[in-house]
Amino acid sequence: MNYFPLLMNIDYKKVVIVGGGHVARQKVEALLPTKALLTVISPAVTDQLQHYINEGLVTWIEKTFEPSDLDDAALIFAVTEKEEVNNAVEEATQHWQLLSRADAKGRVDFINPAVVRRGDFIVTVSTSGASPGLTRQVKSQVAEQYGEHYAQYVAFLKEARQRILKVFTGDEKKQRLAELLNPRVLQWIEQGEKQKCDAWLERCLGGKQ
Repeated sequence: MNYFPLLMNIDYKKVVIVGGGHVARQKVEALLPTKALLTVISPAVTDQLQHYINEGLVTWIEKTFEPSDLDDAALIFAVTEKEEVNNAVEEATQHWQLLSRADAKGRVDFINPAVVRRGDFIVTVSTSGASPGLTRQVKSQVAEQYGEHYAQYVAFLKEARQRILKVFTGDEKKQRLAELLNPRVLQWIEQGEKQKCDAWLERCLGGKQ
């Protein structure tokens, strides 16, 4: 299967996870950085899931699955260990809803890549299910290469780009935007010298606001 890579905006959309075990916890943790409305359907949940529920980050409906549980859901995860339950979830999923089955049986509209997230900077890794071990290995390498300072670096690039777009046009705009990727900027951020980035940006803008 040739998957189409896509970053989705699921803020304030209902996401249903059917199951309360280890895989359900993984799905919840992958979704927590978003503002999705997370609902877990399961008679029981892990201790870590219970923590998220107690924190108000997840809604838990303590029962076995029923088709009406999927009403208005944009994304659906069938992650139980019982194939018959996952089958029931698939059968209840409407054509316009996106379903992911952890057992990879039947309908699978999407899969989750491994994610390295540094603020607005997001890198995803996937082997399309062929080798989860390799996916984890590459994710670890990417996480090491792009450290936590990339969150501040990308935040600075975002702010600088917005300011440049307000005051420059044409070739001058292109030149200024290209200058933003000066290696010194990343080096200053990594060294904790953000003030040098700000001063450099002011020189780049040439006093224009």
